[in-house]
Amino acid sequence: MTFENLINTFISHSSNKESCVITSRIRLARNLSDVPFPGWAKKAERKETYATLSKALKKIAPNKSYFEELENLESLQKQVLVEQHLMSRELAARGEGCGIAVNKDKSLSVMLNEEDHFRLQAIQPGLSLKKAYRALSKMDDSLSESLNFAYDEKLGYLTSCPSNVGTGMRASVMLHLPALYIADQITPVLKAVSKLGLAIRGFYGEGTESLGHLYQISNQSTLGESEMEIIARVERMAKHVVKAEENARKKILSDNPQRLIDKVGRAYGILKHASIISSKEALNLLSILRLGTEVGSFPKDTLDLFDQLMIQIQPAHLQLNAGGKLEIEKRDEIRAKTISSHLQNLHPPDSICNKNEVKTNNTDSLLKDS
Repeated sequence: MTFENLINTFISHSSNKESCVITSRIRLARNLSDVPFPGWAKKAERKETYATLSKALKKIAPNKSYFEELENLESLQKQVLVEQHLMSRELAARGEGCGIAVNKDKSLSVMLNEEDHFRLQAIQPGLSLKKAYRALSKMDDSLSESLNFAYDEKLGYLTSCPSNVGTGMRASVMLHLPALYIADQITPVLKAVSKLGLAIRGFYGEGTESLGHLYQISNQSTLGESEMEIIARVERMAKHVVKAEENARKKILSDNPQRLIDKVGRAYGILKHASIISSKEALNLLSILRLGTEVGSFPKDTLDLFDQLMIQIQPAHLQLNAGGKLEIEKRDEIRAKTISSHLQNLHPPDSICNKNEVKTNNTDSLLKDS
């Protein structure tokens, strides 16, 4: 599978029953027991370990999977993989002795010699952590048949970062929460999540800000809980946050639908007619159009258009399509033209008719969850 085929593959999420949950992700960290971890390995050791890792991985990889060593990728290609959430920013900064593997539909990916020897990742649309875990557990079992993983009977799997010791698992969900932001309720909800021992991350993970009103919720520790206990805890909290978002949407529609109609209309107008637009502004406005689709302003299948645009307008994607690096001002121009061209055949948003009365959302209930 070529790099071009990989990045041009789009997986639709518009059929999700819980539209607030964009994706569910399971990540497993694994290390070989008899060689230095990546952060302590010399270049020759890292390259030798990579050969061992890639050989074992290729034996079990699905047909038409994408494999590449990082030293063969250009900087923009690496950043495109970061923007598609297939590679971490940390791995993108590395070169020799590191690599990436992705299956055809992007539901499974593996980073080789990132912080750990293996970072196995499974992504599924909607709230599907158990399904993602089953897929990744199968890969983990297959790899362990030919490789000796670093494991301690008392501590569990050994990892470079102490916070990953134990199951070595991170369970996370990507949530779209524009109504909580509009209703000025996002801060108390996220604080409640944090108080219950879960991590809140931005669009690109740890240390990044939220863009497009997208937030990742995940477990912070992996020691002392089983995989199923971690998944249950993250799922339970995700459902609470989804309920808060749904209530916020219903309350806006009940109390002041014109406010939402105005926001959706303004977002549509700016995106369709702007000549220059930054990545951050575009993502936040596309988020409002996505919300508009979910409450009936646009046809349901328009979700795919907005989701694709949220990826295509990011800096590395724009530059790769243009054939090379661009100044920020030029990127902002091309981004505006790209969005405008895709919206030309999209009719203006319809009026929102759903004004069902709902009870006021009570974010305090999040604090009572354990």
